[in-house]
Order: sequence, then C-alpha cells, then structure tokens
Amino acid sequence: MTKVGFDNLKQELHRLKTIERPKNVKDIEEALAHGDLSENAEFHAAKERQGHLEGQMLHLEDKIARAQVIDPAGQPADQIFFGATVQLTDVDTDEEVSYTIVGEDEADAATGLISVTSPVAKAMLGKRVDDEVTVRVPKGTRQFEVVEIRYQ
Repeated sequence: MTKVGFDNLKQELHRLKTIERPKNVKDIEEALAHGDLSENAEFHAAKERQGHLEGQMLHLEDKIARAQVIDPAGQPADQIFFGATVQLTDVDTDEEVSYTIVGEDEADAATGLISVTSPVAKAMLGKRVDDEVTVRVPKGTRQFEVVEIRYQ
C-alpha cells in the first residue's frame, strides 16, 4: 500500500481507540445505571457496538502489522507500476480518465483510486505512454491509450 493509505489506517485506528471506544464505555455505563439488564435494550446495543469496535480495531491492527508500504515517488515515469497516476484516453469516445494504482485497502473507484488487483490496473501494468490498454469489462471490451504517467 501507499504511505497515504498506511497513514489513513493508522488514523482510523487512533480514532477508534481515542474517540469511539471511550464513547462506547460511557454508553455502557449509562445503560448499566438504568438497572435491570435483561430488558435493557440500550445496554445490549452498547455491548454489541463494543464487540463491533473491538473487531474493527483488531482488523486494522492486523492490516497495519502486515502492511508493505511502497513509496512510488521518484520512480521514473516511463512505465506503469504500483503507485502510478495514469491519464488515459478512451479510443472510441475520446473521453479522458485518470487512475491512480493503489493497494486493495485504499481503492475507491469513484475518486480514481483503483486496486492493483483490478482488471484495469492489471491491464495497465508495464505499459508506456502511447501504448494501448485493452480492458475487459462487464459491458464488453474497452480500449484506452496511455497519455501520461506520473509518480507523486
């Protein structure tokens, strides 16, 4: 994953530990103050939330521990690899699109961040400016021309 993606994971873990978990503890304490736990929906909801938060934190801690952070800055911009921001032109429609190839946990296609394991990224890897990229999508096959490669 990129350094940005790694930093985002750490920030999310910090938020869960310092904001969400303490809030959940207060919610449990307030629910306990209401008395009879067998009919206390607030208590059961707060305990369920506690389990969910613990699961999220364990998941993030595991991702952070196993993360391989790759800094693409300084890569020569002559070929597409992980971390590249690529400007493409659709051969059929002349529509321009831009994608940045990132790790699976960072991918957000709506903002142009695509996973290195996605079909589009796989088709682009190793290509150079002016190369054509053929991508199989559910609606058929699309062809793009690589216009620009950047590493930030």
